[in-house]
Amino acid sequence: MNIILSIGILIFTGFILGELAEKIKLPKISGYILAGILLNPDVTGVMNSDFVGQTDPLLTMALSFITFSIGGSLSARNLKATGKSVIWLTVSESLFAFFSVFIFLLVWLYFFTNLYTSFYIIIAVSLLLASLAAPTDPSATLAVIHEYKAKGPVSSAMLQIAAFDDLAGIIIYTLVAAFAPYFLGNTNIQLGHKLIEMGIDIGFALLIGALVGILFIGIVQLVKKETEGSLIVLTFGLILLTYGISEYFGFESLLATMALGAVTINFNPLSNKIFRLIERYTDELIFVIFFSLSGLHLQLSSVAGSASIIAIYIIARALGKFGGIFFSSSLMKTDPKVKKYAAGGLIPQGGIVIGLSILLTKSPEYKDMASTIIGVVIGAALIHEITGPLISRISLKKAGEIE
Repeated sequence: MNIILSIGILIFTGFILGELAEKIKLPKISGYILAGILLNPDVTGVMNSDFVGQTDPLLTMALSFITFSIGGSLSARNLKATGKSVIWLTVSESLFAFFSVFIFLLVWLYFFTNLYTSFYIIIAVSLLLASLAAPTDPSATLAVIHEYKAKGPVSSAMLQIAAFDDLAGIIIYTLVAAFAPYFLGNTNIQLGHKLIEMGIDIGFALLIGALVGILFIGIVQLVKKETEGSLIVLTFGLILLTYGISEYFGFESLLATMALGAVTINFNPLSNKIFRLIERYTDELIFVIFFSLSGLHLQLSSVAGSASIIAIYIIARALGKFGGIFFSSSLMKTDPKVKKYAAGGLIPQGGIVIGLSILLTKSPEYKDMASTIIGVVIGAALIHEITGPLISRISLKKAGEIE
């Protein structure tokens, strides 16, 4: 089957299942993900593994658009009102999720499984999996909010926390990945070196996004060509340019496109028009492509044998997310609806977490635990991506922000 036909089948199947999902009162993206899973080489074999490998540029392109839109939720006006509370909520729910997953897994692996005989290896595995508990998949939350046109403090908090979640997740992951080898007998811990690398990675990614954002402002002021078609083309080109430059230099590309979105919403004179055009003309296509491909890319064969650990990971992470939001909201005296329902939008997980887990497994220090880490992360991502949008929708409905 040629690649164009395969892409056509994927998009068409995603669209049909998205419409069917809507008919039974589920978010459309649940249908998109299910379409990818049904076409997955590990399930029906309709798509072969060669095609899956060829879709990486398409997946990257869709993800860069989504992170640009998420950056667009970080307007200075909104952050001025909620910025302090959002930072504390993000820090709290990220740390609660980390410690919750670490403690639950440590107890489970030590007392209820025979997977590892060494207590030190159990500590290392628990730490590494816990470090992947903090990030949320903001693309799923954004898709649900856009689909139902949700507006209000809860949807705003969900998007802002999800945006900062990835940054918090990268920091926690970097610290743990640098420290975990100590439990495997490696006493040469270069924590300071890792922190400097992380600072450079994040700092330059944000700088690239900001510089392209300034270029964007200069172009729209110089050209003064405000037709919808030209604006979509310009936006599309600059998003991909930002991602590509950051990736070329080895920086965190998703943070770069998010920074571009933040600069655009705050400083570009055509910001409202730009984000309206994206939402009106490209959102649904981007979401169909991204979530269908996400389901297609899940390596379901890696999940076998990790069912109990996946269940513990999912439960512990959810408890951490809800507990962290509830705890910090109580201290900050935030909106009662945010306290009750904001954590519902932080359940989806995929994308960056799978990428970080693959980085871990490439390290020779973690070769003995690679299959466990990949299996748990992919299995949890599969369940999170299917149930997460539904939980987000229920939370927003209970908050009164969608009909």
